[in-house]
Order: sequence, then C-alpha cells, then structure tokens
Amino acid sequence: MTTIAPPKPSLTLSDRLLKMVGHAVMAPSGHNTQPWLFRLKPGQVELLADLSRACPVVDPCNRELTISCGAALFHLKLAIHCDSLATMVRILPPGREENVIARVMVAGPYAPSDDEQQLFEAIPQRRTNRFPFSKQDVDPQLQTEWINDAKSEGAWIHLIHSDREKHALADLISEGDREQASDKRFRHELAKWIHSNTSSRRDGIPGYSQGVGDFASHFGWLAVRTFDWGDGQAAKDRQLAEGSPLLAVIGTNGDTPADWVACGQALAKILLRGAAWSVDASYLNQPIEIPRLRAKLSKLIGTMAYPQILLRLGHGREVKPTPRRGVEDVIL
Repeated sequence: MTTIAPPKPSLTLSDRLLKMVGHAVMAPSGHNTQPWLFRLKPGQVELLADLSRACPVVDPCNRELTISCGAALFHLKLAIHCDSLATMVRILPPGREENVIARVMVAGPYAPSDDEQQLFEAIPQRRTNRFPFSKQDVDPQLQTEWINDAKSEGAWIHLIHSDREKHALADLISEGDREQASDKRFRHELAKWIHSNTSSRRDGIPGYSQGVGDFASHFGWLAVRTFDWGDGQAAKDRQLAEGSPLLAVIGTNGDTPADWVACGQALAKILLRGAAWSVDASYLNQPIEIPRLRAKLSKLIGTMAYPQILLRLGHGREVKPTPRRGVEDVIL
C-alpha cells in the first residue's frame, strides 16, 4: 500500500521575510563590516544601522556605513519582489527612530520582471575582486544599463575610459593611499577588520581576498597596524586603476543620509547588473574619503555634485566570496 505524504505547510509571511533577510546580508559593505541589523514586525522588515560596526576614522559621518545599508535595502527589496510580494518602502530621517534606516512593508502580490529575476539570481555570484582585470572592454550596452540603473535609484554614474582621466584619477588614489597609511589611527582601525584565512570570523577581510597565503595571513593585521605601507599601496593601486578597462564614480546631487541610501541602492543594482554580465568590481574610494581630495575628484570629472563611490570595473579571475554573518546574527 502506497502512503501519500501530506503536503508541506506553506511558509508564513514572517518566515518568508526572514528568508529574504538572508539575501540582504549578501550586500557589499566597506571593509566587509556588514553594518546592518533587521527587525521583523507583522508584514514588514525594519533595516537599522549597526553603529557598533562603524569606522569613525575613515568614515566619521557614517556616510559609507549608510551607503552599505542602502545596498542591503536594495537586496532586501529585490528578494521580496522575487518572492512575488510587492513592497512599500519608507526611508526614515536620521534620529527619528533608533538607528532605523528604512521600513520595508509588504503591499500585496507582485509579478517580478525578467530583469529583477536576473538581478536576483546574480546575488550569490557578486564578488569584490581585488585582483587585476584583463584588458577586455566592458560591453557598451552594459554601460548604458548602468547609467539607467543609477538614475532609477536617484543617483548618477560617471564612466571613465580615457587613459588621461585614469592617470589623473590614479594620482588622487595614490595621494589618498599615502595620506591614510601615514595615519596611525587609520591603520589601527583597518587592522581590526583584517584576519587570517583560517579565522572563524564571518566579517572583515580575509587574507585570501588580497592574494595572501594561509601562513602569511596570520600576520596581515599586524603589518597593516604597525607599518606605513602607503608608498607600496599607492603603487599597487595606481597599477590597478590605470590597468582597468573602466573606472566609475557613483554620486548624488545631495549629500544627506537619504542621498547616501539612494547611492547604496544604485551601487547594489550596478554591481548585480555587472555580476549578471560576468563583470567584476572593486573599490578605490580613497579620494572620496579625504575631503580635500573629494573636491579635486569633483573638479576632475566636471561636477558640482557629490561623488560617493569610486569603482574599477572589468573582467577578472574567479575569486572566493568573503565571509558573511548569518541571519541569526543580524535579527533583533
């Protein structure tokens, strides 16, 4: 006699939203700090900034932290949409509620577009690739889509192709490397997020992401903390910038927390679009993290607006993902 198994119970809305948080935590963040928390309420998810993961030396106003939270917000919305649920999002002003960045409310059924499905499927494929890229050009159609992606989230992207502009930008990056590495406070802060390849930590920057072997990775944090490595890093980053087929500045017309959230959402969409096209990215944010260099960068690209993120883009070798905290670590 054949026994028919009873149907599996369908997930509750809360269970579905909890599952969606698992996609949100795959978003990019500076130093892989993952500075976010989530709180589930009936029919909604709140996204909060985890200020215990702030980097006050390099990011004194929590600008980059808020951009990272904006990226997590985009991942969360995208995942909910691809679970056939519509969303209504409210960005909350700073200080209104305890570190709450946004509230995402379920607003009924939803039919995700093919484009959303493509971006969603790229979430586990997205990586920060810190290694040199090939000389292969980035497809012009993808570049056009990136421009539209930035606009759709309330941001803009300036693409840099010419060797002259790359060289000028590499000068700013190198200057930023030297200035940051000469600051003991910066080195100590960065060292906190660097760990060995065998560490059990689920955040930060493991040695393998920088091409460091297992043995040497045990001492990476100490070297970063102790020595002024600015000249060496400046030379390395110059090669990466000038050797990449494309550089890009993502920015906004304002420079408020709401603009930073918008930039984060644009960043996430652009990176997922790139991953769907097998195009890699990494950050060269030094000129934006130092105010006087940020002003020079604005002048260089001919804008009165606010640069927020500097990327290099291209086709690179396959790299391992960096560690991620589990959902249980980020739910309040």
